[in-house]
Amino acid sequence: MKKKLRARLQAFGGFLTAMVIPNMGAFIAWGFITALFIDTGWLPNKNFAELVAPISKFILPILLGYTGGKLVHGDRGGVIGVMATAGMIVGSDIPMFLGAMIMGPFSAWVLKKFDQLIDGRIPTGFEMVINNFSLGIIGCILTLLSYSLVRPVVVGANDLISSAVQMIVNTGYLPLLPILNEPAKVLFLNNVIDQGIYYPLGMQDALEHGKSLFFMLASNPGPGLGLLLAFTIFGKGSAKETAPGAIIIHFFGGIHEIYFPYVLMKPITLLGMIGGAMSGIITFQFFGAGLVAGPSPGSIFAYLALTPKGKFIGVMAGVLVAAAVSFVINSFFLKVSKAPAESDEFQKQQEASKAMKQEGKDLLQGAMTEKKNDKAEAVKATEISFIVFACDAGLGSSAMGANAFRKRLEKEGITKEVKNFAIEKVPQNADVIVTHESLYDRSLKANPGKRTITIQNFMRDPNLDMLLNEIKESSAGGEK
Repeated sequence: MKKKLRARLQAFGGFLTAMVIPNMGAFIAWGFITALFIDTGWLPNKNFAELVAPISKFILPILLGYTGGKLVHGDRGGVIGVMATAGMIVGSDIPMFLGAMIMGPFSAWVLKKFDQLIDGRIPTGFEMVINNFSLGIIGCILTLLSYSLVRPVVVGANDLISSAVQMIVNTGYLPLLPILNEPAKVLFLNNVIDQGIYYPLGMQDALEHGKSLFFMLASNPGPGLGLLLAFTIFGKGSAKETAPGAIIIHFFGGIHEIYFPYVLMKPITLLGMIGGAMSGIITFQFFGAGLVAGPSPGSIFAYLALTPKGKFIGVMAGVLVAAAVSFVINSFFLKVSKAPAESDEFQKQQEASKAMKQEGKDLLQGAMTEKKNDKAEAVKATEISFIVFACDAGLGSSAMGANAFRKRLEKEGITKEVKNFAIEKVPQNADVIVTHESLYDRSLKANPGKRTITIQNFMRDPNLDMLLNEIKESSAGGEK
């Protein structure tokens, strides 16, 4: 039950990400305009500053509404999503980001159900008329309902959430949020937190104050940097070897998912992550720091690019303090832990993998998948031509994993199509899906019948080695 709930939350977060990420460029552009041209900006300009409010009130919510609608029902869903979002915007004093993320997908879902209802029942020659008028009529009704009924509810909910958050800020409890944030992140629920909660609040806060701390509550790269530095110095085996490369990917590339397996491998380090994140928030608050837009990905470069004038010291201090605290705490845990060392854990996994290979190569013949999913069909190496690395959003850890595995194949002189996708967007012609083990249930639900290989580390994993060996043996003339 818990796994199903987590999979559903991950799927929800993945949908929010798929709605927000394609539009992040527009949000960042708005952030730059805000940082540069408002009265307290780098280059104050009264005329250019007039762009800030209209873009945040109209353009950005409409983009969200269109993208959310299109995700549900293609171009028709995108169009009706814009109409329903317009009903939320008109007459509202706040940016309707939350409303757009609700009405865009919902209106597209309503239209989709109607299209399914009339599918195959439209008289020949009347397709265009019925399709256009159905969208127009349903769009009109939903826009009016959005304006008159849904908008007041969303405004009230937004006010309630804003008041609750402000109360947390006023009472000084904001630094306690990492107690919830950090465990959720390593369970791949980071997108639910950022795209679903903090970013909408941050956008509204930034419009009013020119910056927002909400963008930094869960995206600070400091705690992850401290963790990986601790593994680099005090770790053992494969964890120690891969940590330096993970630092570059995490801190500079902004792919936070890269450190999740390290925490899952040694859960006690979660306390270090919480401590680092708490200290970072306290430091940000002390300096009055904030960003002008959501840093996506959460790279140090994104942090610096979105820092408003006069706040660089506070932003860098918060990142470095968080990294230092995380490093100290996690180093202590790694040094005193009496649990099996990371190298032992990796060796056990490798030995188990070798044993599986000797016992008929169960995993490579799809036996692992069949045990978990009776509907899944084994895919032999000779039939593997398209390998998909899948993660929550299809942009972070999966992109890194696909790129690394593609290079490994190229070094062996093997040409295969290796791409990365969000779990719910895996193409039907994919032969093998590679995903993190914590995302297996979600992948299975979204892609029934597909051979799925689960891994713990996108940098180095025994199951990836086995897949590579399987393909190499097949390319050399069949299994040995």
